[in-house]
Amino acid sequence: MIPLLILGLIKQNPGSYGYQLLSLMEERHYKYIVNFTKGSFYYNLQTLEEKKYIKRVDNSENVRETQNYIITELGNKEFEKLIYKYGSKTEYINLPFYGAMLFSDEYKKEDLEKIIEIQIEQTKERIFLLEESIKNDKNIEMYFKKMMENSLSHHLVNLKWFEDLLNNL
Repeated sequence: MIPLLILGLIKQNPGSYGYQLLSLMEERHYKYIVNFTKGSFYYNLQTLEEKKYIKRVDNSENVRETQNYIITELGNKEFEKLIYKYGSKTEYINLPFYGAMLFSDEYKKEDLEKIIEIQIEQTKERIFLLEESIKNDKNIEMYFKKMMENSLSHHLVNLKWFEDLLNNL
């Protein structure tokens, strides 16, 4: 999934350098779509370049040395394949919390409360970030905004579920 995000960002922002792309992924909260780190991002960026899906270009506008990228024809073909691959894929939601809850009867009640409180805290933070982005970021595309709204509705449902779990302990 990370290669798809990088290729898509380069298509939208040709001539960007790595840090700009990583910053966009963070600003747009792509971590809610796929788990990535700075290391995994740069590993995938390097792999895309090695496979000739992207190439470096000179950008005379930059004062400092940066590695600016554009997508190649081969990269456009890979982008199309990845769009289809991930766009047509359906999976069950696989949250680690669900797995842990399968054995909640075997866990100490006070420790289970702590875990649920962590989920509540993290979910509230995600809700806040999504609401702020939806409300304030005027540069996001309509489809991504709709996706963020959908994610927000899922987090609101999860928050209610976590709160009900905590109240029923």
